[in-house]
Amino acid sequence: QVQLVESGGGLVQAGGSLRLSCAASGGIFTINAMGWYRQAPGKQRELVARIISGGSTNYADSVKGRSTISRDNAKNTVYLQMNSLKPEDTAVYYCNANIWGLEFWGQGTQVTVSS
Repeated sequence: QVQLVESGGGLVQAGGSLRLSCAASGGIFTINAMGWYRQAPGKQRELVARIISGGSTNYADSVKGRSTISRDNAKNTVYLQMNSLKPEDTAVYYCNANIWGLEFWGQGTQVTVSS
């Protein structure tokens, strides 16, 4: 059973930074893509950033220029460095991985940005 274990969320003041981590465990597998999504109260879940095999990345317009997604393939881990955080970034952040065509989700980690 594949599990996605997230860490790095928390409370930060506006303008601060956080680095989210997500490690995929549970066996030997090929990860086609990993990414981060977020969902704020009353809003739909949205893509924050994604990285696919080969290193190509995709960012939401709202975080472009402020965030960087990266992977450590040896550790099956994806990172999201978030800088210049805004209160609008407050949400539950979910790690996502596509493994052999199947979608897996982490349990979610809360990011709260205060004014």
